[in-house]
Amino acid sequence: MRQPEVGRLAALALAALLALPVVPALRGLLISAAFLVEFLTGGAHAPLTRVTAPPRLDTVTLPTGVADLWRPSHGPGRTLVLVHGLTEDGKNDPRLRRAAALLARAGFAVIVPTIPGLTRGRLRVEDVAPVTAALAAAPGPAVVVGVSVGAGPAMLGAADPSVRARVDAVVSLGGYASAPELVRYYLTGEFGWKDRTGRVQHDPALVRAFVEANADLLAPATRRVVATGDLQAVARVVAAPPPELAALLARLSPLHVAGEIPGTLILIHGRDDPAVPYTESLRLAEARGGDTRLVVVDVLGHVEGATLRARLAAGRDLLALLTITYRLLAS
Repeated sequence: MRQPEVGRLAALALAALLALPVVPALRGLLISAAFLVEFLTGGAHAPLTRVTAPPRLDTVTLPTGVADLWRPSHGPGRTLVLVHGLTEDGKNDPRLRRAAALLARAGFAVIVPTIPGLTRGRLRVEDVAPVTAALAAAPGPAVVVGVSVGAGPAMLGAADPSVRARVDAVVSLGGYASAPELVRYYLTGEFGWKDRTGRVQHDPALVRAFVEANADLLAPATRRVVATGDLQAVARVVAAPPPELAALLARLSPLHVAGEIPGTLILIHGRDDPAVPYTESLRLAEARGGDTRLVVVDVLGHVEGATLRARLAAGRDLLALLTITYRLLAS
């Protein structure tokens, strides 16, 4: 039997099971599995899309700008605020839109604001405001999901005292804990936490783009040091930034509000993530403690699915991700 026919039969079987008066736990498990398959394969296999109606797309006007609102086809859905990473397209990033639609098919009402600084490769404290505005405008309890560098404003927003009581869970997907460590990684390629250390070779164009986007934060002498490409000199500058820059980076670090992040904190990270090192999730998990779930997996590259061979070889990773997905959908 050809693969498309197998896919159609599997979708029909899933639709039949969902239509039956099965216990809620089984229904939640089926939806969780279908969501995970579709997400990890980037839509190449789409069991959830095959058996659910398209979500409704509206907009909501926040004090910080217009956000997209993806609703399930039936019912109000549980609120989820989805925060994008570094992308020029903001809420209109095609991958983000696919993820928002998929989450809506799974039963969430997904609010997607644009984070202005992250559309220009910048790290700024004011980028927390769209997250808190989305939480203030939505009925709780809400889930907050931050993607990559967007996990910074996502967690900082969730920890804000004005909206903290409205948050039930926070998910960081390939996110960071320490802004100084993130800057060090982008400028030097070095990362580490305790005995877990490493170094990657960044494309020089990426480093230049990062420096140019954040040039106003760096003194001219610092920019000249970075421009030389002398990694040892850059490392010394990053290790001892000027006081004003050090204070700003501290305010941009979820690490400093770890104990104030409400509800369940779920940290998911790909071990070979090239954009944000997995040691950042290790760092934050230790600082937060309490109701924190850390999952470091091999089935994710950055925030997208890895190779099929890796997925098939990592049953434990898939089970961990399925457990987390089910927990979020069922709660």
